[in-house]
Amino acid sequence: MEEKTIPEYLQEVEEAPLSTKEQLENFRLLWLSKKGILPNLFTKMKDIAADKRKEFGQEINRLKELAEQKFEAAREHIETSAIKTKNAGLDISLDGMPINTGSLHPLTIIRNRMVDIFAGIGFTVAEDVDIVDDWHNFTALNIPTDHPARDMADTFFISQNPDIVLRTHTSPVQIKLMETQQPPIRSVMPGRVYRKDSDATHSPNFHQMEGLYVDEGVSFSDLKQTLFYFVEEMFGEGTEIRFRPSYFPFTEVSAEMDILWKKVNSQTGKEEPAWLEVLGCGMVDPNVLENCGIDSNRYTGFAFGMGIERIAMVKYNIQDIRLFYENDLRFLRQFVGE
Repeated sequence: MEEKTIPEYLQEVEEAPLSTKEQLENFRLLWLSKKGILPNLFTKMKDIAADKRKEFGQEINRLKELAEQKFEAAREHIETSAIKTKNAGLDISLDGMPINTGSLHPLTIIRNRMVDIFAGIGFTVAEDVDIVDDWHNFTALNIPTDHPARDMADTFFISQNPDIVLRTHTSPVQIKLMETQQPPIRSVMPGRVYRKDSDATHSPNFHQMEGLYVDEGVSFSDLKQTLFYFVEEMFGEGTEIRFRPSYFPFTEVSAEMDILWKKVNSQTGKEEPAWLEVLGCGMVDPNVLENCGIDSNRYTGFAFGMGIERIAMVKYNIQDIRLFYENDLRFLRQFVGE
C-alpha cells in the first residue's frame, strides 16, 4: 500500500464516491475493516517519535471520524432512497387494509357457556378419548350385545379383543368416573360423538354434553330443578319447556325434555312455534351403579345428555345443523363479539 500523508488521506475520503451499495461496501473494506487503512495507521503509532505521537494521533482520529461520518451518511441515504423507490406511487393518505376480527366458533361459544352454567352449581368437567371399548360404551350401560338400542347407535366398530368403537355418547366418561371414584360425583362431560343420523337436524358426528350427579338421596326432583336452572340461564327466564316420559337402557325413570322454539315452515316460509327435543335424562339405573362398583342401596343419581349443536340451534334460531360444519364466513361472522 502506497504511503500517503494524512491530508492526502483526508482528501481521498472527501472525494470517495458513495452513491451505490457496492461503493459503500468497497469504502468500508478500504478504510474501516480490520485490514483497512485506518487500523493500519493506528498500528504505526508505536513507530512515531514520542514528541510527534500526540499530533499524529489527533490527525488519525480526525481521519477516522470523517470516514465514519461519511460512511453512515451515505448508508442512510441509500437505505432511504430504496424505501422511497419501493413505495413509489403509494398514497399514504388512503385507508389502510382492514383487519378482520376473529371469533370463537358458535359451538365453542355454546360449549363454554354450558360449562360455565353447570360450574356455577358445583359441576366439574371430565373429558376422555373418542375411541372406547364395548364395555364402557354399551355393556356397562345396560346395553348388552343383543339389545335393540344398539341398532340406533352402532357406528364405526372394530372387532378386536375387546371390541372398540367410536363412542356414540359421552357416557363412557361417566362409567370411568364411577369406576375410579366413589360418590359424591357431580360432573359434566362435553365431547365429540358419532352416530348414523343424517338429515337437516342431525349429523353423523356432533358434540354432546352429558351430566352426572351421584350421591345419597338424589331424586328426580333434583334432576328437574337442575335442568330448569340450566334452561333459564341459557335461554332466559320464561322459556317454555316440557318433560315427556321416555326410555333409555341406562336410566329408570327416564324422560325427554323439549324446548319451544321458532321453526321456519317449509311451505309458508314463516316462523312458527314448535317443540324441539333437546335432551334425554333420568335416574341412573341401579344396575349401572352396580356395574361400576357403587352400592345402589346407598346411592342414587341422575344423568342427562344433550347435543351442543341442538342447544346452539335453539339459542341462535338456526334451522340446519350443517351450517356449523361448512366454514362459511358469512355465517361465522355473525358470532363476532359473542
